[in-house]
Amino acid sequence: MMNILFSCAGRRTYLLKYFKEALQNEGLIVATDMQLSAPALSVADRVEQVPPVYADNYIEVVLGVCLKYDIKALISLNDLELPILSAHREEFENAGVALIVSSDKVINICFDKFRTAQYIESLGLNTPKTFINYQEALNAIDKGELSFPLVLKPRWGSGSIGIEFVEDKEEMDIVYHLLLKKVKKSILSKASVGNEFILIQEKISGPEYGLDVMNDLQGNHMAVSVKHKLAMRAGETDKAVTVDNAELRNVGSCLGQNLKHIGNLDCDVLERDGLYYVLELNPRFGGGYPFSQEAGVNMPKAIIEWLKGNQIDISILQPTYGKAFAKCDYLVAVHF
Repeated sequence: MMNILFSCAGRRTYLLKYFKEALQNEGLIVATDMQLSAPALSVADRVEQVPPVYADNYIEVVLGVCLKYDIKALISLNDLELPILSAHREEFENAGVALIVSSDKVINICFDKFRTAQYIESLGLNTPKTFINYQEALNAIDKGELSFPLVLKPRWGSGSIGIEFVEDKEEMDIVYHLLLKKVKKSILSKASVGNEFILIQEKISGPEYGLDVMNDLQGNHMAVSVKHKLAMRAGETDKAVTVDNAELRNVGSCLGQNLKHIGNLDCDVLERDGLYYVLELNPRFGGGYPFSQEAGVNMPKAIIEWLKGNQIDISILQPTYGKAFAKCDYLVAVHF
């Protein structure tokens, strides 16, 4: 039996459904969350409530769930949990659990958005001008090297938490110091290091794209699915269409081959004047993944085959172009 655990399952009902379909009754989908009312738990075959990810006994409890249900693989759906799981990789492997989570090095590059910008530049790719020192950003503005509008956001962030846009120095000063206080009061304070934990970034305006950069379980690059985002909602892709864009596939391949992440990498890209700027790297299934799956990509099936030690037909990671989809809300019965 190929029992798979989804930790921090949250709202990703679709992803659990995709894996359940790919398992074809050859295993159980087990899901955990700190809240039993998490919508994705409604799809799971087995459900367990766990403490918050920063609780001292979090790893102990999750390992206990793995042993209880003979879990073969664990997939995390939460940015804040990734570094915690990765740091305890050996414990999971000793329990016979394949941790489908990238290395500490990869997670640190992706989670720290300043390091993300530096890494993207080191590959010769474009990324918005980025600062973490407030005075250096002001100096760049005075020199004409940086101009409004600007984006301010937590350096160690998750989703769209704390993202603000500013139009002038006065607004920048107010928002910057307010964000400092907000982050210190939020769950992001657990991940934020030092005093420079607010990012000041050039705002790129133009068409937005999402990439699913797919690697196998050894970090070998396999495929890229490109989606043109048509609308956003609450920080996630709400409407999108798959597109045939060789240049963006090359950007994704460059990232996948060099980063060597495990599984899926969710990547945000903006276009300006014909140039592509990479913004975010999230080494997990993102909110834009279902647009790839519905267009013909089947990463869950690929992961299951890799876990079995099998090769895959690479065509299962290729989308059909021109397929447009939109998300919608619906109600599910939840635990409480």
